[in-house]
Amino acid sequence: MAKYRKLGRTSSQRKALLRNQVTALLHHGKIVTTEAKAKEVRKIAESLIAMAIKEKDNFETVKVTAKVPQKDKDGKRVKEVIDGKKVTKYEMVEKEIKKDLPSRLHVRRQILRVLYPVVYVPAEAAGRKRNTKEIDLVAKLFDEYGTKYANRKGGYTRIVKLGPRKGDAAMEVILELV
Repeated sequence: MAKYRKLGRTSSQRKALLRNQVTALLHHGKIVTTEAKAKEVRKIAESLIAMAIKEKDNFETVKVTAKVPQKDKDGKRVKEVIDGKKVTKYEMVEKEIKKDLPSRLHVRRQILRVLYPVVYVPAEAAGRKRNTKEIDLVAKLFDEYGTKYANRKGGYTRIVKLGPRKGDAAMEVILELV
């Protein structure tokens, strides 16, 4: 018996499909798909969540000084003229950041190997690049899902059957995080 379902696709198509569905599941919390795909996505998603739970507290906080541009009331950068050139005015700000320890960094990179980058585009700015934000799914895995499922020993997802699809009678299911 095979270790995984081939889903009627070449290996590159299958990998891309599964990566896409795992990314959507972790971003939205649930997806609607066929039963065979859901069972494959479940394996990958649960392993990623398990890794995130294991390394959720493996970091140290460090104080860092950063150079940040000053902004006016409209949110635009403040400029000053130096030697006939307009130059942005900067201020030094102290921030606390989380610095990953080596094992957490390794897990972060393993998770990034699987997940696609997610970009949020607000509805009012559709078609514009300016207000888009890249969502850090790895941070969401560590902070949100890692703490949520910390005292749970597996079984982070649930499959709920919807019934056969009208076109090809494939069993449709909802795959959701518990």
